[in-house]
Amino acid sequence: MSDIREIKLWDVTPDFDPEKGLREPCLLDYTVKGADKCVIVLPGGGYSNRCDDYEGTEIAEEFNRYGISAFVLCYRYGKYKHPIPLEDANRAVRLVRYMAGDYGYAPDKIAIMGFSAGGHLAATAVTYWDSGRNDGDDVDKVSSRPDLGLLCYPVITLGNEYTHWGSTYNLLGNDFDPETAKMLSCENAVTEDTPPCFIWATAADNIVPVKNSLLMAEALSEKKVPFELHIYPYGRHGMALANDDPHVETWFGLCVRFVKLCFDKH
Repeated sequence: MSDIREIKLWDVTPDFDPEKGLREPCLLDYTVKGADKCVIVLPGGGYSNRCDDYEGTEIAEEFNRYGISAFVLCYRYGKYKHPIPLEDANRAVRLVRYMAGDYGYAPDKIAIMGFSAGGHLAATAVTYWDSGRNDGDDVDKVSSRPDLGLLCYPVITLGNEYTHWGSTYNLLGNDFDPETAKMLSCENAVTEDTPPCFIWATAADNIVPVKNSLLMAEALSEKKVPFELHIYPYGRHGMALANDDPHVETWFGLCVRFVKLCFDKH
C-alpha cells in the first residue's frame, strides 16, 4: 500500500474532524498508462467502522488487468453521517473528471462502482449529482455525474423490510427521519438522466436481500435507463471477485464487457 499514491479530495477537507479517528477522504491511484476508461471503486463495510480492502484494492487491480484505470475511494463513514459520504463520492467524481487530462482517460468515460453499503453510496452518486457548482474551487465547477454505475450486491433501499439495518443506522443514526430514509432509497431517486447501470447480486444473500437489486432494476426500467442485471442463485454476501466460485466469478468479465459496450459507443 505504501507504493500507492494517495490523492486528497480537498486541500482543506470540509467537516473533517480528526477526533473521529478516520483519515481524510482520498483516492488511491491505480491508473494505467494509456487507458481511456476509469472506474472509481467504493468498498463496502456497512457505513460502520471499516472499508473492506478486498472490495477495493483487489478490484482496482483486476480492472488494471483489463487495461482500465481505477481509483479506490476512501470515503468517510461511521461517526460521519449523511450527507458526508455522498459529498465525498460526488467530490471524487468531480476530481477524477478534473484530472482526466493529466491521466489520459476520457472525462466522459468514468464509472463508479460500489459493493454492499459502498453500492448504496455508488447508487446515490448516480442519482444525486449536479452539473457543477460555482460556490467552491475549480474542481467543484466540474460535473459530479458518473457516466456509469456498477452496483455489486448493493444496499439500495433504507428503513424498510428489505433494508440492511446496519447500513441504515450507521448512515442516518438510530433515530433517523423516515423521510430522509425514503429519499435515500435509491429506487425512489432514479430519473431519465440517471446513467446506465450494471447490477449483480445473489438470490441466496442473507445479509442484503436481493430485493434491493430488483428494486433498482425496476426503477431503471420504468425510466427507460439502460441496465444489465445478473442474479446468481447461490452465494454468500460479500463475495467480491468470487474467485472461489466458478459460477459467480463470471460477474467481473460481464461487467467489463458492459463498461466497454457503453463507453465504446461514443
